[in-house]
Amino acid sequence: MAWIKTIEYSSSTGALKRIYERVKGPNDNVDNVLKVHSLRPHTLKGHMVLYKSVLHNSNNELPKWYLESIGVYVSLLNHCEYCVRHHFEGLKRLIKDDTKADAIMNALSTGQLGSVFSPKFKKGLEHARKLTLTHSKIDESEIQEIRHAGFSDGEILEINQVASYFNYVNRTVVGLGVSLQGDILGLSPNDSDNPEDWKHQ
Repeated sequence: MAWIKTIEYSSSTGALKRIYERVKGPNDNVDNVLKVHSLRPHTLKGHMVLYKSVLHNSNNELPKWYLESIGVYVSLLNHCEYCVRHHFEGLKRLIKDDTKADAIMNALSTGQLGSVFSPKFKKGLEHARKLTLTHSKIDESEIQEIRHAGFSDGEILEINQVASYFNYVNRTVVGLGVSLQGDILGLSPNDSDNPEDWKHQ
């Protein structure tokens, strides 16, 4: 499951058990990306607050399928198969069109973003790539270019936060050897109107 000790739902107690109760999916399943925090439950809580806020919150204005696309793209760039597979399944559930989803994955995998995404959304993905691979070279002119592409400042913040979150979680997963073994792909806390609902469905 991971290169460090993790605690299963069935063995959890106290604060960890209470958080597991909030995040678990069918059959008491807890994703390995969450279980890897089990020795420090407070970091699992922080992870979930961040994740729910940046990706599953009704106050976001960019479409959730696009935010998931950013997550898949960043994960591809970071060679994080775990997050690519989980979030591509989530993307497919949102789009409900496997052919379109496969075209999106092909565009993200090959870097041919313009084959699927509008010029505006392509620019946002290119910015996510810079945040991931060359963040120290970004300056204010980059933000001006994104504005010119049609994004509001709030939407630019959404792109920044989703890309930053996935860079965080990719490094958690890859750095601790988190595997897909036992996970149910594509589950997420989809009640975007309730920030306290962390249940994976």
